[in-house]
Amino acid sequence: MQKRAARFFLILFFLVLLATPTIRRAWKAHNQKGQDALASDVNAVIAQHGFHLEENAQAAGLVFTHQALTLDPKLLPIMPLVASMGASVSIVDFDRDGHDDIYVTNSAMGSKNCLFRNLGNGKFKDVAAEMGVADLNQAETGSCMGAVWGDYDNDGYEDLLIYRWGRPELFHNDHGHGFTRVTDTAGLPPWVNANSAIWLDYDGDGKLDLLIAGYYPENLNLCKLANTKMMPESFEYAKNGGRKYLFRNLGNGKFEDVTAQVGLDSNRWALAVAAADLRGTGHPDIFIANDYGVSEYFANEGGKKFREIGKEVGVGAAPKSGMSASFGDIFNSGALSIYVSNLSQPGVLVQGNNLWTPQPGTSGQAMEYSNVASEMGVEMGGWSFGAQFGDLNNDGNLDIYLANGYVSGDRKRDYWYDYSKISGGHSDIIGDAKNWPPMNGRTLSGYQQKCVWLNDGAGKFTEVAQIVGVKDTHDGRAVALADLDNNGALDVVVA
Repeated sequence: MQKRAARFFLILFFLVLLATPTIRRAWKAHNQKGQDALASDVNAVIAQHGFHLEENAQAAGLVFTHQALTLDPKLLPIMPLVASMGASVSIVDFDRDGHDDIYVTNSAMGSKNCLFRNLGNGKFKDVAAEMGVADLNQAETGSCMGAVWGDYDNDGYEDLLIYRWGRPELFHNDHGHGFTRVTDTAGLPPWVNANSAIWLDYDGDGKLDLLIAGYYPENLNLCKLANTKMMPESFEYAKNGGRKYLFRNLGNGKFEDVTAQVGLDSNRWALAVAAADLRGTGHPDIFIANDYGVSEYFANEGGKKFREIGKEVGVGAAPKSGMSASFGDIFNSGALSIYVSNLSQPGVLVQGNNLWTPQPGTSGQAMEYSNVASEMGVEMGGWSFGAQFGDLNNDGNLDIYLANGYVSGDRKRDYWYDYSKISGGHSDIIGDAKNWPPMNGRTLSGYQQKCVWLNDGAGKFTEVAQIVGVKDTHDGRAVALADLDNNGALDVVVA
């Protein structure tokens, strides 16, 4: 019996051996057929929409996983909610070699940021450690929330500002060879719980100034809380957030706090700040997208003062959960529109994103805006976070790429019911984290499909994310668009 079984397996072995080349050829042909079909599909998408996006971060050497910070143990029941920030991406050619590089921030204590140098061959190499901008999440100093680049000393190389829930850090770019920390001599504040910052020349003197926007009040150390009364006082009109800091560049490596002097008075919960000459005055205005409240529009009055005119121009009337703000000339008319992402959960809470466009016949000091997000098709984007304009299909019209998704936990257990209960409570209830129901691993607007809206140039956007290859459902935070391989087409980096 044993001999017969041995003979059977021996014959079977040789049959498989003989058949292996045939099986391999068949498998190869099957794979090739699949690849040909995929290539055919991609070509069809490109023919119809003008582009296709393929995710290749790992293949390009962009190996990075954001790690959330851990806050005071008193916040443990709602930690996924309050510690869900800090994943950011910024694009810069830090060494001026003609290839855009990528900087990403981490948030957990001891975790490292990465500066991915573009090698020019489709590959990137992390050089953050050797450049001196990696190890920035250290105990007692705070956690990184994001980074902005600007050449504050006009030497031709962009310098790096890290904004944090903690001490802001400024690094001088030493002509692409490394970075020198200059925080202690620059005159920056010791602690800001910031979720956004920008460089701008607000006074037109040829030197970049700096605006840092606080989210939580600056007197809080979120890792060492005295108590849990650190949440917004309202879901609609909260004014107990962090202050704003406008620093005028003195030109000698130092900055002066001129916030009060110029009238930039706000303690709303800022999640995004952007600046541009929106009214054609020659000076940049400031737009702030606020969580738990209305957006703010600070008109620049001759580089000397700012005046908040959000309600006057129409963008500061309805309170929402402003997550990001970006500018784009969507009609190619020379006037900038403002896209503000908010949150939407069908059947529960529908704020909708805003696309503020200048009303016909209004301009300059008399500028007024109307929200055309719904009629143009870019209103519903889930729990929206980062969004950017860019001409993805090179047709001359600005499109929109949007990242979304708040907390992806247990797919079968939803936190929305408890979330809606707390949102309707009295300010004393809302403002104290101990009153917020524990998450217990539940999901809140997680696993969402990203949005890619194509602008037809005639007043409509069409959502094509799935068609053009954007299929991930990660919780997205920030978006950056750049031509990373200098081939004339925009690539997309999502944090």
